[in-house]
Amino acid sequence: MAVYAIADLHLSNSVNKPMDVFGPMWENYIERLKSGFEKVTDEDITVIPGDISWGMSLKESLLDFEFIEKLPGRKIISKGNHDYWWETATKIKRFFSENGINTIEILHNNAFSAEGFAICGTRGWFFEEENGNSRKIYEREIGRLRRSLEEGKKTGSERLMCFLHYPPVCAGYECDEITDMLSEFGVERCFYGHLHGYGHKSAFVGMHKGVDYRLISADYLAFEPVVIG
Repeated sequence: MAVYAIADLHLSNSVNKPMDVFGPMWENYIERLKSGFEKVTDEDITVIPGDISWGMSLKESLLDFEFIEKLPGRKIISKGNHDYWWETATKIKRFFSENGINTIEILHNNAFSAEGFAICGTRGWFFEEENGNSRKIYEREIGRLRRSLEEGKKTGSERLMCFLHYPPVCAGYECDEITDMLSEFGVERCFYGHLHGYGHKSAFVGMHKGVDYRLISADYLAFEPVVIG
């Protein structure tokens, strides 16, 4: 079994949200995603941290979930800033069950064990302004990340891998509470998305505070999941 990762699928099978505004790299991206997943087997796992579907509700996103369901292997997804369809874990699981979505699981206040390491993570957040709403969201994300990392430790896995949607560190920005927490828990590698097109230039890729950071936005990976571990 292998574990892969790719973020920001931005599927829009039910809504008109063309991604070519981000440049020619997004042309024909649905077919490119299908081709990119050809190397994945039914025994493998792919982690997809955020921006799954442009649908505004679970129902509106169903065609996108069905697309992911048809991709090989087991898929673990988490929330991105554009996943407006996101509901409580209970509602999402019930919706998946009612609609025959059997290969997709959600990463939310929990962790998964695979190939000797723990899969942990949450959405994350860009926190730059001292305002009440942003502070509340930020604090919730910090709490969710800690719970996920604690659950990862409980799996007994010696190696922790963290998946965030927002980059915790990039050009001119760092969320110290997140980067310090990843170091505190001994996270080996942190994978993140969110950055597209020219935004790739601001990505931080490499070691920081003992953690190896990697950008895995779909367009950055040319729509081909990358092996982690």
